Amino acid sequence: MERSRRKFFRDAGAATLGLGCGLPMLGTGCSSAGEGAQSDSGSTGQLAMVIDLEKCHNDEIRTACAEACRKAHNIPEIPDPDDEIEWIWDEHYEHVFEDLVHERTPHELKEAPVLVLCNHCDKPPCVRVCPTQATWKRDSDGVVMMDMHRCIGCRYCMAACPYGSRSFNWRDPRDYIEMDADGEFLTDFPTRSRGVVEKCNFCVDRIREGLIPACVEAAAGVPGGEGAMVFGDLRDPHSEVNRLLEEKNTIVRRHSLGTGPNVYYIV
Repeated sequence: MERSRRKFFRDAGAATLGLGCGLPMLGTGCSSAGEGAQSDSGSTGQLAMVIDLEKCHNDEIRTACAEACRKAHNIPEIPDPDDEIEWIWDEHYEHVFEDLVHERTPHELKEAPVLVLCNHCDKPPCVRVCPTQATWKRDSDGVVMMDMHRCIGCRYCMAACPYGSRSFNWRDPRDYIEMDADGEFLTDFPTRSRGVVEKCNFCVDRIREGLIPACVEAAAGVPGGEGAMVFGDLRDPHSEVNRLLEEKNTIVRRHSLGTGPNVYYIV
């Protein structure tokens, strides 16, 4: 499905990176970028995900991933595609890896579904442009976080992200969140409000409890889904993600932009 708003912000993000810091209306935004870069360099870990493109062609696996993420984080189900909120979803290969597609790329590959989410970049441009520090990168594991309470809805982070990985709440999301039989939200994960940005957080709430991300767990639970998504620490030489990156041919999105994506795809 083509998402005009998401595509607009994704392309705007790539253009912004091409111009350097960009967004002059931020005033001090560029100077704070240097401070953020110094903080990033002191990171003690870097969580990453490896996604097997072929295994994730399975509709059941992708659906299970998205559904698990939605339930775990009280993500609203808004019927209007222009207003929907997504932390993980799928797009055609030609839209995800447009820099790798050429006129001789097979049509079936161009339209092949690819799971996408926040890339939790080494050098996240979204962090550099946020005027309220509502988004930041954790030193402990490199996860790019969002504080919805500090978000003022300026959407500079959406314009800076070249991957279209953020969603804006044009409506009150709580009106569209699934409830249980007692009228309660499915989980205790904090709900958001209208006018703020949100995105994938690599399930830091689950990581804190020693669990893996909900999408990774859901994929493994589908027949044929074992290994479709693998999660781990790149700074750990013995981690499964490192083993896969050493043994398999992998690609990342828009590598030339220099953001350092930490979601890898086995091809």
